[in-house]
Amino acid sequence: MGLGRVDEGLRSGVFCDQVGALKAESNNLDTGHWSRLFWRLLGWVVVFRLVFLGFFVGSVDLAGDEAYYWDWGRQPDWGYYSKPPLIGWLMTVVGALGFGSFGTEVAVRAMSLLIGTLSLLVLHALVRRLFDERAALVTVLLVVLTPANAALNLFLTIDAPLVLLWSGALLLFWRAAERPEAWGRWLALGGVIGLGVLSKQMMLVFPVLMLLWVGLSKGDRGLFGRAGFWVAMLLGVAALTPVLWWNQQHNWITLEHTKHHFNVDANSVGDHVGEFLLFPALQALLYTPVTWVLLMGVLWRVLRGWRGLERPALFLAVFSALPLAPFFVLALRQEVNPNWPAVFYIGLFGLLGAWFSGALFGGLSGAWRLRTLVVAGVFAVATYLLPLLIEVTGAQGRKPVDVFADLRGWEEAGRQAGAFLDRVPRPEETLVVVMGHRYNAAHMAFHMPQRPRVYRWERDGRVMSQYEVWPAPTDKRGWDALVIYPDSDIGQARKPLTTHFSSHFREVEVLGEIRVPNGDGKPYSAQVVLCKNMKRWPPPVPVVVASPQAP
Repeated sequence: MGLGRVDEGLRSGVFCDQVGALKAESNNLDTGHWSRLFWRLLGWVVVFRLVFLGFFVGSVDLAGDEAYYWDWGRQPDWGYYSKPPLIGWLMTVVGALGFGSFGTEVAVRAMSLLIGTLSLLVLHALVRRLFDERAALVTVLLVVLTPANAALNLFLTIDAPLVLLWSGALLLFWRAAERPEAWGRWLALGGVIGLGVLSKQMMLVFPVLMLLWVGLSKGDRGLFGRAGFWVAMLLGVAALTPVLWWNQQHNWITLEHTKHHFNVDANSVGDHVGEFLLFPALQALLYTPVTWVLLMGVLWRVLRGWRGLERPALFLAVFSALPLAPFFVLALRQEVNPNWPAVFYIGLFGLLGAWFSGALFGGLSGAWRLRTLVVAGVFAVATYLLPLLIEVTGAQGRKPVDVFADLRGWEEAGRQAGAFLDRVPRPEETLVVVMGHRYNAAHMAFHMPQRPRVYRWERDGRVMSQYEVWPAPTDKRGWDALVIYPDSDIGQARKPLTTHFSSHFREVEVLGEIRVPNGDGKPYSAQVVLCKNMKRWPPPVPVVVASPQAP
């Protein structure tokens, strides 16, 4: 081709079209490359976690909250003492899948892994839609390399379904905003928000942030005039109706429990400086130090440059940076549980993934990318090696600091308790009563081979757990009670079973004790007492108010 024809081709746009076609083809190849990498990453992560699951189930028992929620699952309801009902319903499913103690533990761990894997899939779809395939892959990689995500895929607590549903709501809201005329997207969004509301009270923040984003995003303010937008929020909030009805029937117990998290003496605010410093330290451990520093860097940059953010970045910022920042102020006032702001990190990780991959803020420097991946990788490896190291050092006779000590010994304690129940003269007319913390009752309910209905007696009559919400066995007059009374502090003099409780039975016999090492050298120890022929269920101990002395 001569120079004249080249010049003519340029002027005619033929070459421009060819270059554009080549770029489009290159982008498609690039997109396919990052997509294949994501599926390989996800596949290897799932396989590794399945293998680790086999070791973990045999190494530790259920966490206290898991056993507690499992007991909720045996009595499905519209509400429970401290939480909405979804976790109880999930445990109902788990209980149907599992057979025996070990089988149910496997089902619990498998359910958490399933929910965690779905969360990663939804997160990838969200970031890919907002930015690109590369940013989506990087986001998932950064999340996988955190201890927080490892725990989320091992323990079935309320945060596992909440993270999945929050991520799903973000994706559905963005898709509905893309095609506001599509009613199906709004209805799906309302359903997912509703399930989130049934999972944890924190989901009620989502509709508020929806309003905030529409108000801040100039190109989306027209959504205020869309019926689907309001229907989605109404459906989501309406899911709270049966929970409110249940609470009304139970003296608003969930509301009362939630309020105590925020009841702080104004004179003690200065005492929370330690908690304020502890809060970011724990967050850095959960999300790895360098990653967390960069997350805070993203938070600072989006808050500082709010007006210049493009629509996708603004979307994630509203659902992450804005609600996360107040937690640092709250930490000055009171103790903040590390898992409270978990859902607000979802959008923040999406922003970091976009920054990391070059889709936001001009990209992150290569040095920072390398530091982040190295440190995150070390923390990820340490997270999975820690249980194995504890097992190895323990087998060698050493005494390691066992962070899983509270998760060990319960199966054996339940077996010993079950042996006592087998020896009572009337097992079919014997209540199982477990004193002390609610975890004691929950673990016995789960780990005793008979899987009995377990009761708990609170000395002063306060409602301190779901066990006091459920009806007391006031109709069981004449029954016996196998009372398991844990020692409050090993090494101190053992306290006898309270006289007030035992006085409501015609005879009391001390059967023996349960004593099981739990991993850190301090054994779980409990008295086992058989109280025979109940006169009536023991009422609370009357509170005696001392009369003022005469001057």
